[in-house]
This record gives sequence, C-alpha cells and structure tokens, in this order.
Amino acid sequence: MAKLSTEELLGQFKDLTLLELSEFVKAFEEEFGVTAAAPVAVAAAPAAGGGAAEETVEQDEFDVVLEAAGDKKIQVIKEVRGLTSLGLKEAKDLVESAPKAILEKVDKAAAEKAKEALEGAGATVTLK
Repeated sequence: MAKLSTEELLGQFKDLTLLELSEFVKAFEEEFGVTAAAPVAVAAAPAAGGGAAEETVEQDEFDVVLEAAGDKKIQVIKEVRGLTSLGLKEAKDLVESAPKAILEKVDKAAAEKAKEALEGAGATVTLK
C-alpha cells in the first residue's frame, strides 16, 4: 500500500459522512489502543500541576452569599432590594431560601460593601 500524505488523508476524510468518520475514529481507537480524549487529559495535567502558582494570584471576583437572614428579616430584605434590582417578592423569596448568592462576580470593594450592609441589617454573609 502506498503511503498517503497528510493532505491526501485530509482529502479522503472530507469525502466521508459524519457517521463514517465516527466509525473510523472508533476503529482507529481499537486498532491502536488509544482514545480521542487522551490529548485532553494530557493537556489538563500540566494545568493541574501549575495550580500552586495560580493560588498566589489574588482573587478579583467574589460572590456575596447570604447564609442566614437573622432576626431582622425585613431589614435584610430591604438591603437585598437595595443591592439588587429585585422586587419585594423576589427579594423576600431569596432571603427565605438562604443560603443563596446575592451578588455574583463582583469586585472586592463592592463585595465588602454589600457584606457590611447585610451584616448591619442582621444577616450572616460569606464571600466566596
């Protein structure tokens, strides 16, 4: 059998239907004992190893999570409405379904300000 160049192989693959190409990939994997997912796993491994270096980078986006409303639920609902664009019913439902994220992916200053406001109203809040 004559050896095909990469361009000739690609030309042959262009003529295949998706079903035929899928069958080819399965046969290729069985013949050579490989999987199409292997390159993804190899690429992910160095990223996992570099995680220690990434941890030193300071977090710049925070989620403000309401853990509990506390005794002054009405004050907390008012604060939630002030921090979000929710109506009274939506804010009440959110407060009653705690723990729940109030704000997501906000900067540190906004997260700290929201946390102080909610804690001032009697809520228990965490930043993630």
